[in-house]
Amino acid sequence: QVQLVESGGGLVQPGGSLRLSCAASRFPFSRYAMKWYRQAPGKERELVAGITSNGGSTNYADSVKGRFTISRDNTKNTVYLQMNSLKPEDTAVYYCNARWEIPGTFTTYDYWGQGTQVTVSS
Repeated sequence: QVQLVESGGGLVQPGGSLRLSCAASRFPFSRYAMKWYRQAPGKERELVAGITSNGGSTNYADSVKGRFTISRDNTKNTVYLQMNSLKPEDTAVYYCNARWEIPGTFTTYDYWGQGTQVTVSS
């Protein structure tokens, strides 16, 4: 069974840092683009950051540019989200997503982790 397991969430003061990890198993991780999403209470889930399968390209939501960094280690089947200069508005459940759109087909594989809570508060 496919697994995406997030870790690294917690309570941090404004201005602090956290590093989230998402460990993947039982699927060909290196073929998948990886993304981090977040969902705050009463709000829709939003895309935070994404990284291509080989790590060559990344993108970020405007709200986190310059503060968050997404990276991956295909030898460890893990994607990371380094979060610096955290703000109270970053408080949310953070989810890891793996997606593979097979070229030349209409087949897409899409997996989600269970989420990890990040709370930024003094």
